[in-house]
Amino acid sequence: MTDTTRRIVTLGGKDALTFLQGLVSNDVLPLAKAPGLVWTALLTPQGKYLADFFVGYDGHTRFLDLPEALAEATLRRLTLYRLRADVSLTPSDWTVTRGLGPAPEGALPDPRHPALGWRLYGPATNTAAPEPDWDAIRVTHLIPETGIELIPDDSYLMETGFDRLHGVDFRKGCYVGQEVTARMKHKTELRKGLALVAVEGAAPPGTPILTEGREVGRLFTQSGGRAIAYLRLDKAAGEMTAGTARVTRID
Repeated sequence: MTDTTRRIVTLGGKDALTFLQGLVSNDVLPLAKAPGLVWTALLTPQGKYLADFFVGYDGHTRFLDLPEALAEATLRRLTLYRLRADVSLTPSDWTVTRGLGPAPEGALPDPRHPALGWRLYGPATNTAAPEPDWDAIRVTHLIPETGIELIPDDSYLMETGFDRLHGVDFRKGCYVGQEVTARMKHKTELRKGLALVAVEGAAPPGTPILTEGREVGRLFTQSGGRAIAYLRLDKAAGEMTAGTARVTRID
């Protein structure tokens, strides 16, 4: 199905990939040689998440696949960083079609997790395929979503699973926010992060999770009696509440 929540921007200029390489969390230089998709993030100098997006190459065109909600702010920031680099960011009329099962010709696998299937870029197409339950897939595999679990100026990559989901490369060298991300990687144990929980009842995304009257996290995407939660991992135990819902950590 066509994903109407995305914006595609063509990436051009001889410096395009090296420009991005010094800014984002993942290694985009392989896209100089072969088609593919790279999921990556743009961070503040303090290591906090600003936006996540895909950098892609279909064998002919390099492009950015951005969440519409963060596209304007992300493109403004990239333009500010560009300075005299030979880089162009050109609006495209391409759309994104997502699906599971056999991939159509030209589709690229979603690099985050095999359960997310494929992404096809180009002119809008009509398809009668049923829409997968993406929330259920995300909950099962603890895959954060822009604007839900991934909160600008608040989230950290290591706490939201970017390393597990192939969104950060620790060998690529410096980028904005790299020092904080690397420091968190080499901690013996993270104190906060995403976890799978069982939920009895319902509560809006962002509802505080409490135990014995103390906040130990927040409840986010829910599906089939389970949810993604952001938790104080050393404090979240036993039965907890989120509004009127009962919450129990599964993993």
